[in-house]
Amino acid sequence: MTTPSPTPILLQPAENAGSTPPRWPHDGRARAVVEAVLPAVDGGRFAAKCIAGDPFAVTAHCFTDGHDALRVVLQWRAEGDAATTEPTEVPMQLLGNDEWQASFVPPVPGRYHYTVVAWVDAFDSWRREMVRRVEPDDIRIAARVGALEIAAAAQRAEAADRGALVEWAQALEDGALAPAPMARNDDGDSTIDVDAEQADALKALALNEKLAGLAARYPDRRHEVCFRTELPLVADPERARFSSWYELFPRSTSPEPGRHGTFRDVLQRLPAIAGMGFDVLYFPPIHPIGRVQRKGRNNALVAQPDDVGSPWAIGAAEGGHKSILPALGTAADFRELVTTARAQGLEVALDIAFQCAPDHPYVTEHPDWFRWRPDGTVQYAENPPKKYQDIYPFNFECDDWQGLWAELKSIFMHWVGEGVRIFRVDNPHTKAFPFWEWVITEIKREQPDVLFLSEAFTRPKVMHGLAKRGFSQSYTYYTWRNTKEELTEYFTELSSGQGTDYFRPNVWPNTPDILHEHLQGGEPAVFMSRLVLAGTLAASYGIYGPAYELLEHLPRHAGSEEYLDSEKYQLRHWNHDAPGSLAPFITRINQIRKENPALQSDGGLRFLQIDNPHLIAYAKRSADGRNTVVTVVNLDAHHTQSGWVNLDATWVAGGGDDAEGEAAAPAERWQMHDLLSQQRFVWQGDWHFVQLDPHRMPAHVFVVRRHVRREHDFDYFE
Repeated sequence: MTTPSPTPILLQPAENAGSTPPRWPHDGRARAVVEAVLPAVDGGRFAAKCIAGDPFAVTAHCFTDGHDALRVVLQWRAEGDAATTEPTEVPMQLLGNDEWQASFVPPVPGRYHYTVVAWVDAFDSWRREMVRRVEPDDIRIAARVGALEIAAAAQRAEAADRGALVEWAQALEDGALAPAPMARNDDGDSTIDVDAEQADALKALALNEKLAGLAARYPDRRHEVCFRTELPLVADPERARFSSWYELFPRSTSPEPGRHGTFRDVLQRLPAIAGMGFDVLYFPPIHPIGRVQRKGRNNALVAQPDDVGSPWAIGAAEGGHKSILPALGTAADFRELVTTARAQGLEVALDIAFQCAPDHPYVTEHPDWFRWRPDGTVQYAENPPKKYQDIYPFNFECDDWQGLWAELKSIFMHWVGEGVRIFRVDNPHTKAFPFWEWVITEIKREQPDVLFLSEAFTRPKVMHGLAKRGFSQSYTYYTWRNTKEELTEYFTELSSGQGTDYFRPNVWPNTPDILHEHLQGGEPAVFMSRLVLAGTLAASYGIYGPAYELLEHLPRHAGSEEYLDSEKYQLRHWNHDAPGSLAPFITRINQIRKENPALQSDGGLRFLQIDNPHLIAYAKRSADGRNTVVTVVNLDAHHTQSGWVNLDATWVAGGGDDAEGEAAAPAERWQMHDLLSQQRFVWQGDWHFVQLDPHRMPAHVFVVRRHVRREHDFDYFE
C-alpha cells in the first residue's frame, strides 16, 4: 500500500485559530520557472505544424531566483506512445535574456507532443562558482561542497560510471583536507602557509571537464518543473511546405474538339505536365453531375440537352461523392491514372465539395441532412444576389449530425483507399468548424501523409481559424494583391507574421472561378510577372493550368471576374501547341524553384529597397544560408523601368540584421546569375542598377554566388 505524503501543517497564533490555512504549492522547493514555450498556437489549443525530417525549433522562457544555474530540456514524443515510454529529451541552450532554444526532428509524418522541463542544478551552480574562486581557503571549502554533490551524483549513476564519480569525490575531499605544507620565513622561524599551487591543483581537479560531463549525466531532478501542458504538433510530408499545382478539368483533355475527355486522355497529358515541373495535378470534382436544375453554358439557368453541367453540382442517378462520372471512365481507370502520375512525380489532388445536386442519392436517403423550406422544397445554396439552384448545402445543425459527420469522413476515406493523398476542399468556411477539426484530426491519425488545401477566400480570421483546425495549406489573397505596396505588406505578413506556425499559404494567380482584371488585357508580360511573383514569393503556388498556359483572358462581361465560356459549365478544347504558349516559361520557373532551396520555404524573405515604384525587389535565403535568390519584377506591363536596388554587401556576405553572432565583413564583390536570361553580373557595394523591358523579360531571378578566390586572372564564384 502506498504511504500518503505528509500534509504540511502551519502553526498559527491562537487568535487565528479556526481560520482557513493557506494553500501550499505542490512543492515550494521547485524554484525553476518555465513561463512560456513557443510555438504555442492559442496557448496549445491547436497544433503547430512542421515537416517530417526537418528540424522543429522550440523556444522557452525559463529562469530562477538568484544566481543559481538552470538546466532546461526539451521533451518530445510521438502521439500514441505507451504511457510507460519515456519522452526523448534534448538539452536546451541559453540564447540570452532567459530564452532557451532546442530543436528536434520528427522522423515521419504524424502527431507529436512537446514540452519543456527545467530545474535548478546544484552541481552546475557549484562549478560556476568554483571558476570564480581565487582564495585558497575558499577553494578548499568549495571542493568539499563539490565532493558532496559528486557523491550524490554517484548514487544516481549507473554502475559503470559510479566508480569514477566516487573516486573524484574522494579525491576532492582528500585534497581539501590535506594539511598545508610547511614553509620557513627568511629569519628561519617555522610557520604554516597555504600553498597557492596546491589550491590551484585542487581547483583544476574540481573543474575537470571530462568528469564534469560524467556527473552532469546524473543530475538531481527531484525539484524539476514541467511546463503546464504538452503542446501538440503535426508533422506533414515535404509537399505541405513546397508544391507546384496544375489544375485541369479531365473532361476537357480530349485531343478531339467536342469529345468528352476521359482519364485515359489525362494519361496522355501527364508527361507534359510533369515536364513543366509540377508535382500536384488537381482535378475539380469527378463525380456524377446532377441533371435537375443543371446549369447551361456561362452559368445559364436553362441547360440545353447537350450541356454537361457544373462538376460542383454533385450527384445523380449514377451515384454521389464516392462515384465517378461514367463519361470520365471507371474506378480502375482512375486508380491507373493515380499510379501512373505518381510514377512521374505527380500527386493527384481531388476536389472535395460537400454539397449535393437536387438528384443526389443523399437527398432521398437522408432528407434530414438538408434544410427544408415552408413550401416543401430544399433550400438551395445562395449568396444574394447569386443563386445556385443546382446545389443543396448540408445542414450541419441537423439532429443526425453525427451520422452526417461519419458519412462525410467516409467520403475522404473512400478516395484515400483509391490512392488519393491530397484534397482541395471547396468552400470549407461554409461548413461547421468543429466538423473540420474532428474529421482532419481523425483522418490524419489514420493516414498522417494526407494533406488538405483550404479553398476559403473569406475574412482573415476565418481563414486562420480553418488553418488552426488542421488544413495543411490555405488559399490566399494573392490574386487581389497587385501593387508593390500590397505585395510587400501581404507577403511580409505571410512569411513572418503571427500565423507562420500553422498557416501555410498556397498562392494562385488565377482559378476557374477568378479571372482578375489584371489578367484581362491578355499581355504576356502580366501573366509572366504574376507567375514569377507566385513562384518566388511563396513556396507553394498553383495555376488553373491550360487557361494560364494559353493566356486565357476574356471575361464574361465588363467588371466580371468570371471567364467567358467558362470551363465550369462546358467542354473546352485546349491547343497546347498554340504559338505564344507560356509552357516553356512555366517550365523554367518550376526548374528554378526545384534547384534553389531558398524558394522551397516561406521563411527567409526580405524585401529590398528600390527607388522605382514600378519595380519590386526581394531576396530569399535558405535556412542554412547557402542559397540566396534575389528577384526583381517590373510591375508595369507596358514600359521599360529601371532603378537602383539596395543589396547590402554585409548581408550578402552572410552577416546583417538576420544573422547570428557578429556581422560578417562586407563582400568585396559577388556574382548575380540571372537564371531567366543566363546573364551574369559582378556586383559590389550596396546599390546596383537594374533595368527590365517587359516585352523582352519582365523579371530578373538572380542566384547570388559569393566570390571565393582568384587564380590566373579569373574570378571564381560559388
